[in-house]
Amino acid sequence: MDIKALSAIIGHVSSATTLNVYAHVTDEMQQSAAAKIDRAIAKLEPQPEPAAPKKPARTTFQAVKGKYRKPGTGCVTQISDHLWEGRYSPTVNRKRMARNIYAPTKAECEEKLAQMVA
Repeated sequence: MDIKALSAIIGHVSSATTLNVYAHVTDEMQQSAAAKIDRAIAKLEPQPEPAAPKKPARTTFQAVKGKYRKPGTGCVTQISDHLWEGRYSPTVNRKRMARNIYAPTKAECEEKLAQMVA
């Protein structure tokens, strides 16, 4: 697609804005351009590149997706090894009023929280 047409479709004032935002130059692109210039101007054949340094292996890290509760059900968090906190913030007279409950296990905390919300 033509840069001018793309710029008009996206709604940029000028094609320079489109190029500045979406066009990026990589190391491989620079090396390829340099080799083409060498062939065209100096009539030189590209020299074999030394082996690139090996990239480090990927780790096994995986981001943990957060667990969201439905609105109006409160939240439960672990304070310490033996203490859980349930928190619910109802709106009273257009102000949020925080209410907390505590329990030794998550199950008990969930039960108390459900009673408080009801």
